[in-house]
Amino acid sequence: MWCDRRPPQDSVGRSSLIGNAAVVDGADATSWAFEHGEEIGGGRFALGLLGGGEICETWLAWDRHLFAVVAVKVVRPDRLPHGTNQLRDEVEALSSLDHPVIVRAFGADLECERPHVVLEHLEGPTLRDLVLDSGAQSLEQLLPLGLQLCSALHYLREEGWVHLDVKARNVVMGGQARLLDLSLARRVEDAAVLDELLGTPAYMSPEQCDPVTAGGVGPAADVWGLGVTLFEGLAGARPFAEADDEDDESLPLSVRYPQVVAVPPPLPAEVPGELVAAVLQCLEPEPGDRPTPEELAFQLEPLVAALPAPVLGPRRRPRLR
Repeated sequence: MWCDRRPPQDSVGRSSLIGNAAVVDGADATSWAFEHGEEIGGGRFALGLLGGGEICETWLAWDRHLFAVVAVKVVRPDRLPHGTNQLRDEVEALSSLDHPVIVRAFGADLECERPHVVLEHLEGPTLRDLVLDSGAQSLEQLLPLGLQLCSALHYLREEGWVHLDVKARNVVMGGQARLLDLSLARRVEDAAVLDELLGTPAYMSPEQCDPVTAGGVGPAADVWGLGVTLFEGLAGARPFAEADDEDDESLPLSVRYPQVVAVPPPLPAEVPGELVAAVLQCLEPEPGDRPTPEELAFQLEPLVAALPAPVLGPRRRPRLR
């Protein structure tokens, strides 16, 4: 079983597992701890640690071949060699996908001493960062974001992939949002026969919480993750709490994963009713009752069109000389 169990404060640019580090000969075995300018491999030189999860850590780096700053996701030293297989799965997904809203890869080296993949470096906070810093976000931010993520999820579905980890931490905000982290992505046919839990507990669909009983997982799980993400942005909090004892298999599933039986709390009164209905439809317990990404986009488009036009500053005429 693999679930994202990073510390609650963890986010892009902040992650650190040093508190739980294994120590070998006085050194932190969970991190490569590159010095500034040290070569990661393949002409990629470390500039600074961006963050990471259980299996990999991500470094800001200079790529000599691309002649550009990139993000390099490298398997942690204490996760070798098994972590390379998970990174290999991610590289397969990245190499077969090409979409404006999905992070791009620029190559990988999985056979070297430090197996890694090279990703585009994205400037900007994640949606989770913004919620933690300032609570609920504006409709002007969230409605276009919803449309952009619908575009990415529709494309994934059309290409035969399921992301399985759509969440606010995996969305980088900006003029064009970007969906990150395909480390758990599976082809549709593989997701349909899953017999293990994959995902981040607070964002996992009911069928992800119990894939064997549910008969597998499909693209509707990503729509659920989008629903939780939009709910979090609108309310400033996630609809379902993350249980402290989710690893205790002696407890009922409904205790470990409240979303299996719980209904989401009300959204703030100022959220338009049409948007409330769309988000709650994404959180229907039965996968077949959720909209497809395309159907959800058609629900969101009129709401985006109704947003007030941005106010532009006065134009200045150029001074002629």
